[in-house]
Amino acid sequence: MIPQFLVDFDLQSLPCLETDVIVIGSGIAGLYTAIEAGKDLNVIMITKNALLESNTRYAQGGIAAVTSEDDSPAYHREDTLMAGAGLCSSAAVDVLVNEGPEGVQELIRLGTSFDVENGGLALTQEGAHSRRRILHANGDATGFEIVRALAAQVRVHERVQVWEHHFVIDVITVGNECVGALVQRPDGQRVYVKASATILCTGGAGQLYRYTTNPDVATADGIAIAYRAGARIRDMEFIQFHPTALCYPGAPRFLISEAVRGEGAVLRNIKGDRFMEKYHELLELAPRDIVARAIVSEMEETKSTFVYLDITHEPQDVIQHRFPTIYETCLNYGLDMATDWIPVAPAAHYMMGGVKTDLNGESSVARLFACGEVSSTGVHGANRLASNSLSEAIVFGRRIVNRIRELAPLAGSVDLTHQLEGRTGAPKQAVIERRLKLQKVMVRYAGLRRSEPMLRKGLEELQRQLPIFQSELTKKEEFEFANMLTSCMLVTRAALERKESRGAHYREDYPQRDDAEWRKHLLQHREEEMMEEYSDDV
Repeated sequence: MIPQFLVDFDLQSLPCLETDVIVIGSGIAGLYTAIEAGKDLNVIMITKNALLESNTRYAQGGIAAVTSEDDSPAYHREDTLMAGAGLCSSAAVDVLVNEGPEGVQELIRLGTSFDVENGGLALTQEGAHSRRRILHANGDATGFEIVRALAAQVRVHERVQVWEHHFVIDVITVGNECVGALVQRPDGQRVYVKASATILCTGGAGQLYRYTTNPDVATADGIAIAYRAGARIRDMEFIQFHPTALCYPGAPRFLISEAVRGEGAVLRNIKGDRFMEKYHELLELAPRDIVARAIVSEMEETKSTFVYLDITHEPQDVIQHRFPTIYETCLNYGLDMATDWIPVAPAAHYMMGGVKTDLNGESSVARLFACGEVSSTGVHGANRLASNSLSEAIVFGRRIVNRIRELAPLAGSVDLTHQLEGRTGAPKQAVIERRLKLQKVMVRYAGLRRSEPMLRKGLEELQRQLPIFQSELTKKEEFEFANMLTSCMLVTRAALERKESRGAHYREDYPQRDDAEWRKHLLQHREEEMMEEYSDDV
């Protein structure tokens, strides 16, 4: 069994600091909620790396919100529900599509410069969107522009303290109430931070897989922290693999934005044949899971490790202007998008599941909130609609802070001594080796295609790593591995339980969607059996 805490501690012997709000993570969710809470509350923002290092920084495509006259929240709602494959929360989607436009205006007020065209906001279209509603910045550097603007605000904010290179080991709970966090400083010293509210903004889980578009920091920390604290975790089987990550010797799995296909790029197999017409009527703009599996099918049929993305029909100056980051990155590896077909393959990209929250971002543990990719608000269902994630972080970030303002202050002192026998000695195997093995297990047994024998084999492999929890963990890399292992177990268990194919979850032994039996969510809790919850999508 996975323990409640990763380390032994006695709060009475630790230094204690108090604040109103703890924000864990520094992507768009963390930065925005810190700014919003800092209007009238004291905030400590804790990030395990530098302030600007997050998944948001690498987000290319943009942010989805209704800003044009030929669009409407109703259209955005319909597209989101369709992509979510019957598992979206209708109420959460209504919140997103109706409050998203104001969220975009708030980003602009905070200094984000979105691209402009003909005197108005420039808009593009991505897969499964029926309208052009994707705002972008500097062509294909939307995420970086957003975190640049928000981080600049945070750094000078009088009520926000930023703790870079600090690691939150666990949140502290008394009963079913979160009362703060146990934090390890860069020098290895630990401190208890007491707070009236704690917000997990720790981002995604791409590093669970060997091939991912996510940076090294995306190790599913918040999901594992919340699970150990007793929060309910929902829909962990739904992991979106981006269809088009650069697949070239010597290059990282760099994301080639879906917006490239939105602007007319086509997919070709290694024989040069365009193939998406065999798989979906929307061709290259079909939902991501369909495109990703189509690519894998073509790779298998042609015995190749990649397919090509072709946008050579566009003039070079157009490509350079619209996709400067992608163009420059490809050029660094000897690939010219204007004349070369770009080799691509699917890679782990986004997690739809996470910490289950209500419409105010609160988890099943009182005073513990989740915002952004770590959360499961119900917006994304079984498959996220492209570019909805940045909007979600802003919309629900504001709701979280409004809810926190309603909370009464924490009462009294916290007396908690935690002891677990048998935690002695460092892990026997180097963490870097363990991490790579874990990632390979997930790719092989719980990746884009799944089956019962594969998933059971994957669980067996993961369970062999469980003794790590009996070791004395002291380093950031060890904490990250423990969090990754926890989250891998949650993903694999849920994938084994869901005996159908839906959205981003594909079972070769159950290839059809089964609404009669499986139009429901799977919830996991540290001390309870897996639970089911019927979807309210309509």
